[in-house]
Amino acid sequence: MGYSRYNASGVNFTRNRIEPSPISGICVTCIDGCPGFCEIGKSAIRGRELIYPQPFGKITAGGEKNYPIDLSHFNIHGTCIGAYGIEADPDKAIFPNVDIQTDLGSNNDIKLRVPFFTGALGSTDIARNNWDHFAVGAAISGTIVIIGENVCGMDPKLELKNGKVYKSPDMEHRVKIYKEWYEGYGNILVQLNVEDTRLGVAEYVIEKLGVNAIELKWGQGAKDIGGEVKLSSIERAKQLKERGYIVLPDPDDPVVKEAYKIKAITEFERHSRLGMVTQDGFLKEVERLRKIGAKYITLKTGAYRPKDLAIALKLSSEAKIDLLTIDAAGGGTGMSPWRMMNEWGIPLVELISLTYKYCQILKEKGKYIPPIAFAGGLAFEDQIFKVFALSSPFTKAVCLGRATMTAGMVAKTIGEMIKKGNIPKDYKEHGNKIEQIFLKGEEILKKYGRERFKKIPIGAIGIYTYYDRLSTGLKQLMAGARKFALKYISRDDIFALTKEASEVSGIPFVMDSDKERVKEILD
Repeated sequence: MGYSRYNASGVNFTRNRIEPSPISGICVTCIDGCPGFCEIGKSAIRGRELIYPQPFGKITAGGEKNYPIDLSHFNIHGTCIGAYGIEADPDKAIFPNVDIQTDLGSNNDIKLRVPFFTGALGSTDIARNNWDHFAVGAAISGTIVIIGENVCGMDPKLELKNGKVYKSPDMEHRVKIYKEWYEGYGNILVQLNVEDTRLGVAEYVIEKLGVNAIELKWGQGAKDIGGEVKLSSIERAKQLKERGYIVLPDPDDPVVKEAYKIKAITEFERHSRLGMVTQDGFLKEVERLRKIGAKYITLKTGAYRPKDLAIALKLSSEAKIDLLTIDAAGGGTGMSPWRMMNEWGIPLVELISLTYKYCQILKEKGKYIPPIAFAGGLAFEDQIFKVFALSSPFTKAVCLGRATMTAGMVAKTIGEMIKKGNIPKDYKEHGNKIEQIFLKGEEILKKYGRERFKKIPIGAIGIYTYYDRLSTGLKQLMAGARKFALKYISRDDIFALTKEASEVSGIPFVMDSDKERVKEILD
């Protein structure tokens, strides 16, 4: 198994002088006089800055640890016999006829055109600066977008009344832009953490902005602590401390003030508090949110230990929530400590396998099982198929956090280059206009018309185009398995390539797959 490399990584611009020791990551000979560009050396100069991926706030980041089992250790079965969900007719059973729409909600009344959505986009610079691209992309694709934690609390123009949110221009804009492009599929969710709850964010977005879906947050795959944000001025640090956030170093400390004055300190950290989950507290919070007008309640939990996963499933069942998103170890919007990204939490395959086992127990007891979505470094259609298969029939969607952001940010960059006439050579052969270079550009232009097309953020066109690629690829894989709707995908549609993957997941090893059926056929 390959581990994350200690003491040197491109994620924080650290490097070794010579080949490192595999145990510590320290160069096999550490020489006196070296300027020390390894992580230890840089930590001696810049300290806690090295905990986080760099440049902080301008990146997404994924762990580099290579876990012993991942989705590549499974393959998809194909068959040449029959069809599920459509007539077994060569003229009808064609891949464009595969249905990949999915339903979420306890009453199956949240309709998604595609079975994937982006993760929560909160108060980080990268989320705020690209929000319009992500939100419009989700809306025109017919899926969910999630406003992440701390958006109101971090809004420089936030207005409070009696300690509660009275007006947040940033939140207002985020909700408005999605609703402007919403076409009846998907929804906009607003995430709550401890600070959001204390500030009355739910009451504000429900009563004043017309939001009807709230996501409670227990954590995310890359971390089990509250989110971090960097602050570039002492004035901003004081503002957020006054709003109740944990700010380090303390901007009111005279020593810190003097250090900032001479530029020995150039930034501050804002931290969120840890949520403390109790059964009674969770059920009461769900009830409270429903009473103030939340039609849909969802839960986002991270790669915590197995008993925490069991608690999440049990409470989600008792509260009859509308979606449970389970996030596996390893990445996100770059807010997590780097070591935590690599060395904390349960990896994806193991987390899905545990979830399947626990859901089976609930099913046998006749309990309600909420629609489930998984996150954890997913990016392509084969991975989506395998996730659906591994936890069939409980998975209803997957969360594509970093992948969606990558598509949106790259598209935005290419769009800006096209507008300046600086078209990359890789795309020149396709033309010199947005609608020519983006494969789905002309389709979007015809749908919305020239004037409205001009208002669509270029990143949104990129997300729509990327999601179309995923949809097409997923339909092809499903058609090959003769499954013409998502509900027909089963654990029998994949096989394990290694004995270890089979043991962990309960999916048959390739040489054991179809064993009994083969005996029947040959006998």
